[in-house]
Order: sequence, then structure tokens, then C-alpha cells
Amino acid sequence: MSDLLLAVVFIIVILVIAYYVIKNLSVLLINAILGLICLFILNTLNVMQWVGKPELGYGLATILIAGIGGLPGVFILILLNLFGITV
Repeated sequence: MSDLLLAVVFIIVILVIAYYVIKNLSVLLINAILGLICLFILNTLNVMQWVGKPELGYGLATILIAGIGGLPGVFILILLNLFGITV
């Protein structure tokens, strides 16, 4: 009887963990998409040239930072570019 109870508790724990992972994964995916869209808009509208700096570009590192970091990643890229550090 205790084996059955242990199996049920184990399955419930696995389902709860899977629920939270899937819930957080969707938030991260939305943030990544918004970051890449923001990077595209910044480069399309030449926003960085308004302050006299070169564009962010579409290098591998820039896309990875914007994709993984999302909107905060794009903000970090803008700050680095403003301080003269190219990625």
C-alpha cells in the first residue's frame, strides 16, 4: 500500500514541476520574441544614429543576447553601444 501511495505522490510532484516549467517557459519565449522584435525596430528606424552611435547590427552575439535576454538584453546592448563597447 505504501508503494502505491509513494508512486502517486511522485507522479503529482512531477506534474507540478512540469506545470511550473511550462508556465515559465512561455514567459521566457514571449520575452525573447519581444527582444528580437525590439532589436529589429531599433535597427530599422536607425535609433542609435539619433545619438551619434553606430547601429547594433545583427551579429551572432547580438542576436543571442537579444534572444536569451529579451528586453533587458536589448537594453544592455543599447547601454554598451552608448559607452562605446561593441558586441
